[in-house]
Amino acid sequence: ETLQRIVSTLANKNDEIHNFIDMLNHTIKNVQENSANVISELDEEFDGLYSILDEMKGTMTNAIQQEEARKIQALQNQLSQCSSALESSEELLELATQSLDIKDPVEFSKVENIKLIVTMASAFRMSLKPKVSDSMTHLMVDFSLERRMLQAVKFLPVPKAPEIDLAACLVADNCVTVSWRMPEEDDRIDHFVLEYRKTNFDGLPRVKDEQCWELIDYIKASEYTLSGLKFDTKYMNFRVQACNKAVAGEYSDPVTLETKAFVFNLDHTSSHLNLKVEDTYVEWDPTGGKGQEKIKGKENKGRSGTPSPKRTSFSPRSLMRGGRDRFTGESYTVLGDTAIESGQHYWEVRAQKDCKSYSVGVAYKNLGKFDQLGKTNSSWCIHINNWLQTTFSAKHNNKARTLDIPVPDRIGVYCDFDGGQLTFYNANSKQLLYTFRTKFTQPLLPGFMVWCGGLTLSTGLQVPSAVKTLQKSENGLSGSVGSLNNVTQ
Repeated sequence: ETLQRIVSTLANKNDEIHNFIDMLNHTIKNVQENSANVISELDEEFDGLYSILDEMKGTMTNAIQQEEARKIQALQNQLSQCSSALESSEELLELATQSLDIKDPVEFSKVENIKLIVTMASAFRMSLKPKVSDSMTHLMVDFSLERRMLQAVKFLPVPKAPEIDLAACLVADNCVTVSWRMPEEDDRIDHFVLEYRKTNFDGLPRVKDEQCWELIDYIKASEYTLSGLKFDTKYMNFRVQACNKAVAGEYSDPVTLETKAFVFNLDHTSSHLNLKVEDTYVEWDPTGGKGQEKIKGKENKGRSGTPSPKRTSFSPRSLMRGGRDRFTGESYTVLGDTAIESGQHYWEVRAQKDCKSYSVGVAYKNLGKFDQLGKTNSSWCIHINNWLQTTFSAKHNNKARTLDIPVPDRIGVYCDFDGGQLTFYNANSKQLLYTFRTKFTQPLLPGFMVWCGGLTLSTGLQVPSAVKTLQKSENGLSGSVGSLNNVTQ
C-alpha cells in the first residue's frame, strides 16, 4: 500500500512535470511569436517616422525651390530692365557724341534738343542695387533638438498605479461615481480600466467567497459613474489601472464603498393561493386554490409519504419571520420576506397596465390571513381600483382618503421606521403622493395586494436624493394631523 501510494504520487508528479514542460514549450513559442509581432510593429512605427520625415523633406525642399524661383524671376526682370536701359543709353551717347563734332552754329542749333533727350535717359533713373539678395540662410533648419528627441526614443514605460480619491467618490441614487488620479503626470496614458465587484465584507477585498471582477475598459476620463445598479450587497470593491498604447500598469489599491440598501423578496409561503409569486413579481392567478394545494402536497412529500427534508428545512429569513398562515378569502395579499425594524428604506412597484385592483403598503407581522391591507389598524397602504373607473386612495384602519392625483406608472415607497413616517411618491417625478405619520410599535413587512393583474417590485434601492430633499423640506414644516390615525397629506 505504501509503495502504491508512492507510485501514485510519483505518477501524478510526472504528469505535472509533463504539463509544465508543455506549458514551457508553449511559452517559448509565444515569446517567439510575440517578439516577431513586436519587431513588426517596431518596423511599422519607424516606417511611419521615415514617411513623416520624407514628407517634411519634400515640403521644405519645395519651399526652398519656390523661394529660389521667386528671387531668380525678380533678378531676371531687373536684368532685362538694365539691358534695355543700357541699349538706349548707348544710342543716345553715340548721337550726343556726333552732335559735339558739329562746328557750324546753324547746324548745331538744329540738334539743340539733344540735351533734353540725354537728360531724360532711363539710365539716370535706374537703381543699380539688386532687388533681392542671394542669401538663402533664412530657409535653413536646425534638427539638433529633434535629433536629441529621437536619440531619447525608448520602449514605452509601464504606467504607475492610479490612486483612487476616496473623498471624491460618491454613492447616491443607486449610482456609484469613482474618481482617481495619477501619482505623477503621464501624457502617454491612453485610457483607464475600472474593475468592480459586489461584496458583503467591509475593508480590503478577500480572496475566498468573492465574486469575479467586472470590467469596464477604455475610460478616457479620470472618473466613471456606474448607474442603474441594484445594491443587493452591503459593499462594492473598486480598483483602477492605467494603460498606454503598449502595456497596462499595476492596479490601484482597491477601495470599498458602502452600498447598503433595502433588499427583499416576496414571501411565497404565506401568499394567497390565487397569487403566483416569484422573487420580485406577483400575479393574480384565477386557477389557484385547491389545485395548487394538491400540487404542493405532492411536492412536499417523499416516496414514503413523509414530508421531504428539503421542504421542511428553514432558511434564516423564515426563522426570523416565524410561521404564519396563508392569506385566504378575498385577501389577495403577499408580504415581503424581510422585516423593517429601524432606519430608512425605499422600494418601488410597477403595476401591469390591465391590473384591475392593487394595493401597496406595509403591515405588522400579525396581519390576519383574512385581513386586507389598509382595512386594519396594523396596515397602511395606497389603493388603486381600475374597475369601471379609476379611484386612488390612502387607506388605514378601514378609513380611506381619496387622492385627487393621477396614478403614476411606478410608485415609490419610503419608510422611516424611527421617524414614524410612510410616504408614497411618483417614482418617476418624485412627486409626493401621500404621507402617513404614526409611531410604529412592531416590525413592518412590505405588503402587496393584487387582483386581475400583476405587480413588479424593484428592491435593492437607496433612498433617492430627491426624496431626501423633499423629506428635509417637509420635516421643516409643521404638518397637520389628519383623520386616519395621525395621517398627513
